[in-house]
Amino acid sequence: MQLGNKTECALLGFVLGLGQSYEAIREQNPESSFAHMYTFNSARKSMSTVIRIPDGYRMLTKGASEMVLKRCTFILNKSGDAVPFSKQEQDRLVHDVIEPMAMDGLRTICLAYKDLSTNSAAANNVQKLSGEPDWEDEDSMLQGLTCVCITGIEDPVRPEVPDAIRRCQRAGITVRMVTGDNINTARSIAGKCGILKPGDDFYVLEGKEFNRRIRDETGEVSQQLFDKVWPKLRVLARSQPQDKYTLVKHMIESKVSEAREVIAVTGDGTNDAPALKKADVGFAMGIQGTDVAKEASDIILTDDNFTSIVKAVMWGRNVYDSIAKFLQFQLTVNVVAVVLAFVGACAVNDSPLKAVQMLWVNLIMDTLASLALATEPPTEELLNRKPYGRTKPLISRTMMKNILGHSVYQLLVVFFLLFYGERLLDVDSGRNADIHEGPTQHFTSIFNTFVMMTLFNEINARKIHDQRNIFQGLFSNPIFYCIWLGTFASQVIIVQFGGRAFSTAGLEIDQWIWCLFFGVGGMLWGQVVTSIPTSKLPEAMAYGSEPPAEMDALDENAENGGEQSGGDLKRGQILWIRGLTRLQTQLRVVNAFRSTLEEVHESRSLHSVHSAHSLRHSRSQQVKALADEANTRVVDVKAKTSDPVA
Repeated sequence: MQLGNKTECALLGFVLGLGQSYEAIREQNPESSFAHMYTFNSARKSMSTVIRIPDGYRMLTKGASEMVLKRCTFILNKSGDAVPFSKQEQDRLVHDVIEPMAMDGLRTICLAYKDLSTNSAAANNVQKLSGEPDWEDEDSMLQGLTCVCITGIEDPVRPEVPDAIRRCQRAGITVRMVTGDNINTARSIAGKCGILKPGDDFYVLEGKEFNRRIRDETGEVSQQLFDKVWPKLRVLARSQPQDKYTLVKHMIESKVSEAREVIAVTGDGTNDAPALKKADVGFAMGIQGTDVAKEASDIILTDDNFTSIVKAVMWGRNVYDSIAKFLQFQLTVNVVAVVLAFVGACAVNDSPLKAVQMLWVNLIMDTLASLALATEPPTEELLNRKPYGRTKPLISRTMMKNILGHSVYQLLVVFFLLFYGERLLDVDSGRNADIHEGPTQHFTSIFNTFVMMTLFNEINARKIHDQRNIFQGLFSNPIFYCIWLGTFASQVIIVQFGGRAFSTAGLEIDQWIWCLFFGVGGMLWGQVVTSIPTSKLPEAMAYGSEPPAEMDALDENAENGGEQSGGDLKRGQILWIRGLTRLQTQLRVVNAFRSTLEEVHESRSLHSVHSAHSLRHSRSQQVKALADEANTRVVDVKAKTSDPVA
């Protein structure tokens, strides 16, 4: 089992493959004996460790092959002897070895060393010691290396990753790869993952070329130039951490798309923290990720697997849909209940729905419906549509169509029963009945029909995108059908045995059939409503499309003391400023009293009692004046803040 960085594990496995023991080497050179260390740097893409040898020091280096080779002036031949390493030999090695490895998807790592000794006469001892080396001169210390070998490490793509990327692309999510690997390695891996496909007209750029294209003559990033690059960019190789942040920042600020892009970023290193923080959603690796990256992220992937991002997308869309389903159901019930209660009270001087019945309807509408509709599990169907976007209305035109359509049906049914129901059901009319009379079957039928229509509309509310099959996935959520059946059974008990407590009278079987008929009719009416094309409805029917406030703007507003663009202050901000001002004034008064008492105590040890009393009197006068000044400032603050608050 391998733990830690995969590249390090591969190199240690290579040592074991040579028949050596890296544990023995570690025991001979413990970390406490290291003379110096140059940690990995994304600019030079290498790291070095200096160990002690009998006549000096030896610096061991590993890093990106083409970067380390540029610092090598010697190379070991087949016999293990150091021979000069010319520029032509370096180019040949890159062309014949490194590039073919990279095209096969191998990550090429160069291993090199450098001796700094006083007595060695070796040709590659290019820097003889005359004293303690200047470890701070990093550029000089990392020159004159001797190349040992070039290793090709395969970072195999997990079998599930290509399918996960296809699912993301099907869901309208564009996947881009930003890596520090060689451009050929990055292109090969992107092809295996499905980010790049044959015939695609997309960009695969190195960090230097990317910066050359997006920066103007002054070296600053130009949004206009950036907008010409990023829509086609799919792979950014040999990138710097700043390149990742630049990509995220300016994609967010871009106006190329009609709606502002929503950016999600993955990262595991400390250098990824700025990009993770800037992105709308930051994913940090739970296994290989640093604490800094995890702190800057919004979501931590505990298994470091790309498929977890797909699950996050599914759950995010599912939560949004669950809220929309509940709103669609609740608003329909609210509209019908309010209109029925108002019209009933005006027309027949009595509400068809009694207070306790309305409480039961509210229990169905709020608690039970929220549990039933909000517990729908995510399905693959959620990935078959494009993302909503930041300005997607909370109540869409489709939802408004369903709310109004079902409200009209339910109101027509209950008003028909209210004014003509006694003829249909062959019961005594409950209109204009004396308030002291018992419950009537007429009004009980209205209450029961309303609840039945609400229950069957709960099944309709499971679909908010004009789907025809409202029963799809119904039995995959046991919480939903258990609550639905439990509510139905409770309604039967309330109607048949509720009596005066629930203002109900028991119904006959034929009356129950009519109630169920109108309830099931709501599902059939839902198919009619679904047939109305949403595209023909006016945009004004949608509600709640305001974009969310930007966090940067909120932070800037807080730093400015709560000042708004028009000079107006929000009530909460004014109260906060007023409280802070009063607190500062009170602290000044307390400090004044404290300093007075300390000075009085010192004076008592130096002067007589009479002098101490005089000093206390004079200081008290000063404190009183300061307190009066503080009170004046508090009054002044009240006067200044009274108009905006009002």
